Amino acid sequence: MVVDEGASRKEQRCRRDLKSAKLVVVKIGGSSLSNASGALDLGKIGLLCDELANLKRRGIDVVLVSSGAIRGGRAIMRDRIKNGEIPGLQALAAIGQVVLMEAYRDTMAGKGYNVAQILLTWDDFRNKRRLRNLLNTFNILLSLGVIPVINENDTIAVDEIKFGDNDTLSALVAKYMQADLLILLSDVNGLYTGDPKSTSSRLISCVETITPEIERLTSGGHGGFGGMRAKLKAAKLATDASIPMVVANGAGENVLERIIAGERVGTIFIPRDPHEQ
Repeated sequence: MVVDEGASRKEQRCRRDLKSAKLVVVKIGGSSLSNASGALDLGKIGLLCDELANLKRRGIDVVLVSSGAIRGGRAIMRDRIKNGEIPGLQALAAIGQVVLMEAYRDTMAGKGYNVAQILLTWDDFRNKRRLRNLLNTFNILLSLGVIPVINENDTIAVDEIKFGDNDTLSALVAKYMQADLLILLSDVNGLYTGDPKSTSSRLISCVETITPEIERLTSGGHGGFGGMRAKLKAAKLATDASIPMVVANGAGENVLERIIAGERVGTIFIPRDPHEQ
C-alpha cells in the first residue's frame, strides 16, 4: 500500500490515464446526499448534477448509481414507520425512490439532460438473457445522451436491504459495461490506515494490490450500509476486470472533474493488467 507521501510511478501513470476515460460509473452514498437531519439535500444533489452535466459536455458518458431512497422515504413518512424491520424499509424505499428520481429528473432537465431509472437485483446479473437486455438498454440510453440512474430494487430484494450496498452494484455495472473508471463517492476522503476520525490515521492514496494487510484495515467498517469493507469488495470486482477505482469524499469541490483530471484525490485502486496471467 502507498500512504500519502508522494505518488509512486504506478499511481502517477494510472491517474494520468484517467484523463482518457470515456465511460465513467459514479456511485454516491445516501449520506453524501443528506442533510444533518438525514433527509435528502437538494443542494447536494444539485452540486452532483452540476458535475455530471460538466462531464457530459466534455463527451464523457456517465452512469450514476445512487443510494438515498430509504432516506427520502423516511423524511416524508417521519415517525409513521418507526421500526427498522425489512417490510418497513421496503416501504420507505418505494416512497423515497420517487422523491430521489424526481430530484434527479428536475435538476438534470434544467441542465439539458434526461435521466432514466433502472432498478436492479442480483438476478439481473445472474440471468444471461436479462443481463443482455440490461446492457442493450444501457447502450441505447447512452447513445441518446441519457444518464442512467441506478439503484438496488430494495422493495423486493430483501438481502440487498439487509446487507446490501450500492458499491458492489456499481462495480458489477462497471464490469459488464466495460467502463473506463469507477468512482465511489463517500463521506470520507478514502481508505485510511485506521479510523478516519483519528489524527493518527493517514490517507492511503494508492492501493496497488489488495493484500491481507489492506483487508484488515476495513474490518471495523465506517458506518452506513456500505462502509469500507463493501468498497474493498467493489475494488476487487473492478480491478479484476481491469477497471481503476477511486474512493473519494463526495463533498469535495469538483471532485469528479479533479479525479478525471488526474489529481491525487482520494484512494485509487490500480487495475489488474489484462496481459498478466
